[in-house]
Amino acid sequence: MKSALSRPKARAVLMQELEYAVRRSSALGVIFGQTVASRVGISSSDLECLDFLNLEGRVTAGRLAELTGLTTGAITGVVDRLEKAGLVRRERDDNDRRKVFIAPVPENIAKVGKFYEHMQRAMLKQWDSHSDAELRLLLRFMTQGYKTMLAATEELKAMMEAPQAKRAGAKKPVRAP
Repeated sequence: MKSALSRPKARAVLMQELEYAVRRSSALGVIFGQTVASRVGISSSDLECLDFLNLEGRVTAGRLAELTGLTTGAITGVVDRLEKAGLVRRERDDNDRRKVFIAPVPENIAKVGKFYEHMQRAMLKQWDSHSDAELRLLLRFMTQGYKTMLAATEELKAMMEAPQAKRAGAKKPVRAP
């Protein structure tokens, strides 16, 4: 007679299966986004920033940097490329002309959105099969996942900058005369 897995082992197996499912979904999402980005003529990271703009609406470059975990310098390059592609425009604040907002260009965003319509329909159909309680659990899971990824991005940036800081701070040995 085969013994059942102990509770800790069963949980470990379940968590491993969840990790693999999340990784597969994430990987396919990246590939899907790269395919759309290539068709639109922008990079996949620019497309992801554009999606943040779609979700947030008109925001400053600083706010977009906060949402994505990218530096403001990187965001400037992203906005330059998205503006050149006709997907966003820079708009000055009416009350403070020094403040610049990044705004999606709706008619051109709609063209990009067409690539996502079939997937959105399929996702809505899938979500419709869940109870409200399950949807709240999924929402909590995805929201916590976003926050975890944002924190991991910040940690990665710090790790990447640390070796540079050490090199910059290191002094050359003084040679004896």
